Amino acid sequence: MPKLTLIRGLPGSGKSTLAEKLAQQTFAVHLEADHFFTQDDGSYRYNARRIKDAHIWCQGQCEYYLSLDFDVIVANTFVELWEMQIYHQLADKYQAEIEVIHCKGTWQNIHNVSQASIDDMKKRWQE
Repeated sequence: MPKLTLIRGLPGSGKSTLAEKLAQQTFAVHLEADHFFTQDDGSYRYNARRIKDAHIWCQGQCEYYLSLDFDVIVANTFVELWEMQIYHQLADKYQAEIEVIHCKGTWQNIHNVSQASIDDMKKRWQE
């Protein structure tokens, strides 16, 4: 039975770092919507107009790997609970154990998300 781990938190909370560490320890597939914006040369080119595409891509990759019985770790902000719903449905579909981890660190975010955007996310945060 595969395991699906969802790591949620604000930008700079340590989601990516934790996901990378857990993926190395458990041989799980590590996914993030941000990976959609990472180019072949490793550079990151965010495009706000394509954020929906990025999340659809991430969900599709998660389903693909769960269908192959891989453990999957998805690290996204998941500010509002509905944003995790599709992943809960995928866990049910593939009979995967699911775990949700909330990162609460306060490091500099690597994608230069503005403080105004982070403050907006804080206001909308759902436990």
